[in-house]
Amino acid sequence: MFETLRNAFKIKDVRNKILFTLFMLVVVRLGSQLPVPGIDRSFFSDWFAKQQQAAGGAFNFFSAFTGGSFEKMSIFALNITPYITSSIIIQLLTIAIPKLEEMQKDGEDGRKKITAITRYVTVALALIESIAMAIGFGNQGLIPVMRQADAGFIAQASAVLVVVVALTAGSAFLMWVGERITEKGVGNGISIVLMINILSRVPSDLTSLFNDFVKGKTVAKGALAALIILAVVVVTVILVILLNDAQRKIPVQYAKKMQGRKMVGGQSTHIPLKVNTAGVIPVIFASSLMSMPSIIATFMGKTGGTGVGATILGMTSQQNWFKPSAPIYTVGFVVYAVLIIFFAYFYTSITFNPIEVADNMKKQGGFIPGIRPGKPTTDYLNKILNYIIFIGAIGLLIVCTIPIVANGVFGAYVSFGGTSIIIIVGVVLETLKQIESQMLVRNYRGFLSD
Repeated sequence: MFETLRNAFKIKDVRNKILFTLFMLVVVRLGSQLPVPGIDRSFFSDWFAKQQQAAGGAFNFFSAFTGGSFEKMSIFALNITPYITSSIIIQLLTIAIPKLEEMQKDGEDGRKKITAITRYVTVALALIESIAMAIGFGNQGLIPVMRQADAGFIAQASAVLVVVVALTAGSAFLMWVGERITEKGVGNGISIVLMINILSRVPSDLTSLFNDFVKGKTVAKGALAALIILAVVVVTVILVILLNDAQRKIPVQYAKKMQGRKMVGGQSTHIPLKVNTAGVIPVIFASSLMSMPSIIATFMGKTGGTGVGATILGMTSQQNWFKPSAPIYTVGFVVYAVLIIFFAYFYTSITFNPIEVADNMKKQGGFIPGIRPGKPTTDYLNKILNYIIFIGAIGLLIVCTIPIVANGVFGAYVSFGGTSIIIIVGVVLETLKQIESQMLVRNYRGFLSD
């Protein structure tokens, strides 16, 4: 990795792209500290801390993705979450709406149209979320003007409007930053913005771990705790790297055919099927669904208490899983595991079509050795795909379970759990591949110009 970066800085074009990316990331982090005009930040910080205790950490998933901007109620409080939601919605709609499916297959022009639609949906979602937050939190005390009895309707409406505009504009600006990094930087703009948000929480999490397990302990106990924490992080990262790079290569042979007076074809190649075909999407979907009941209950003021409802809410919180004192809550983990496996199959089914792959191979004269073209090839690909999807889903589940078990058994809660590590490692590896490909193109150009 360091060798790649060192070589990249020797090439002016690539160096400028890296520096541009770093500059934009500095802008992102500076914007995360700017408060929304006309709000009481201390009120929201206190409210957020209370809800964390009441809801069992349900908001930590959202807070980690926004790099702490949400709990600080900065102009980037919504961050790029509306864009992520919009992208997922558009991807799902491409199956249900034939027009979008045609756009997706219509080359560069089609992709530009889908990108434009995604932008519009992002702004619409950001507007809806900012209105809900401004009115909902404003009535509770986020906006001081709304607490003043003598303030007129125009003054209160103006204050709400300022908050709505600031939050919506902040989300739209971050979307623009991500696209600029993709075009003028090293690529993967939105993913890099998400990664830097998650990384911004790592120092505070490491400090918390140090204070809880190392500080104040004897040298032997402190050193042992530090080694265990380091080992857990290293093992998790290694598992993510292995999961990210693992793939099943399906051999493909192309038959020879005559073109004019020449015999062409006959080459051998392969179809690379990634073991983790769905990436981090299943974990994001599953975590979002599991945290939703606690978040809704928090807004409705239904947290705490006893009874069946409180027990069910406790099952949805990852902080309660694997606690020796309350094993009943671990039932929620079983639901979480089922959701991850389900979404792994679901998302792969909409991104990889074995029938289309088999048809394309047949049209080009390709076949899998030992498998007849057509339906037998489709059935074979489905069989292999179902097998590796299950392995990939179990791998995702293992990576996510390690920090959850550490939290439940030892109380070592951190915001950068398995989901965050998967995102960080995946984005770093993909970005390095982008830089290497740009260096390769630059070397080819230099060779041709000579």
